[in-house]
Amino acid sequence: MESELAARSRGRCGREEARACLHGVHPWRAREESGLSHPTLTSSVANHTFVGRSMEQLKGVKRAGALLPLVAVLFAVVAGCNKQTQHAPDVWAVVNGKEVRRDEVEKYYRTRVNPEGQEPSQEEALSLKLNVLEELINNEILLERAKKLNLEASDGEVEDKFTELKSPYTEDEFQRQLKSGGVSVDDLKRDLRRQLSITKLMNREVVAKIAITDQDVAEFYNTNKAQFNVAEPQYRIAQIVVTPRKEQQIRNRKNDDATNEAEAQRKVKMLMDRLNSGADFAQLAMDYSEDMNSAATGGDLGYLPESALNQSDPALKKMVVGLKPGQVSPPIQLKEGYRILKLITRESPGLRGISDPQVQQTIRDTLRNRKEQLLKAAYLAIARDEARTTNYLAQQVIEAAGKLPDAAKTTLPPKSIGH
Repeated sequence: MESELAARSRGRCGREEARACLHGVHPWRAREESGLSHPTLTSSVANHTFVGRSMEQLKGVKRAGALLPLVAVLFAVVAGCNKQTQHAPDVWAVVNGKEVRRDEVEKYYRTRVNPEGQEPSQEEALSLKLNVLEELINNEILLERAKKLNLEASDGEVEDKFTELKSPYTEDEFQRQLKSGGVSVDDLKRDLRRQLSITKLMNREVVAKIAITDQDVAEFYNTNKAQFNVAEPQYRIAQIVVTPRKEQQIRNRKNDDATNEAEAQRKVKMLMDRLNSGADFAQLAMDYSEDMNSAATGGDLGYLPESALNQSDPALKKMVVGLKPGQVSPPIQLKEGYRILKLITRESPGLRGISDPQVQQTIRDTLRNRKEQLLKAAYLAIARDEARTTNYLAQQVIEAAGKLPDAAKTTLPPKSIGH
């Protein structure tokens, strides 16, 4: 028979659950129901032929007889508590009664392994699967909390996010992306609902409680002044890129792509006409720029130090240096195509003061992110403590005692040829 510690570690009855078993009710109802329904042997003892025995002997027999039902019940308790809920072999975890199955873990695992790269070892694969399973367990715990607080994402919110994700792709590209990831539209929408719900939960339970004071900002600035000392001029630039060739991947909102020189020139002229008419540069970049890395951010390249510009095309550097903040350049023709630039702002060398709006925003963002990560970790720890979880995959790994269980094996899609 297992020790009490081993029994508890496998989710079996502890003291409270033993009392519940004695009462003939489920452990979680032990506080609601009470009373032994087991018959005693008091009446049967009186019918036995103990008349010729002494009163002391009779008392001893009665005491012994009274113990029999308790012994029988205790054996029943042990037998009943040793019966764990049986789950199918492909159930890798249970979260508050909900099963997390192997195929779900494998699906997310495959999205994190590059099919074109070197196949991970079985130990590496199993480690990654354990990480994926832990994330799924955490997500399920948080999703349950969101539901209880009526924070689950609505169908409309899911559809809006789905449309946003799909918009940069053609239908064929979108379907290829889903197929390469081994997910369906229903899978994606289910994931979006979970992500949006958890985000709403965290915004209400964590983010809304974060406050950054002026004193916090001042203390951070005084401690990290060196971070705000600009060593050389910096230029914050945005761009719209147009190339005279068909791109393999286009990531602008219009899926617009010039495929030859004539189309590229017409597109550049259209963009300049709209910019000169007052159109928003960032919106045009998101709709038409053919640079997949910056189109989604409105063409914003962030701050570039002057030393980085020195390594770029001389014509490009000359144009940037000559622009005033807010000004848009004429089209610049380079070897790879056309670029339209906008200088958002220029930073001169020197120490930035705490009153600088950009310094203020940078500090507040940094402090908020730090506190948010800390509070989210603490919130998740509490949620985990209050949840009932069992990680069967982790148990398999431990019980294998150095030998790799079947869970270490995964069939990855075949590598593509010719790339």
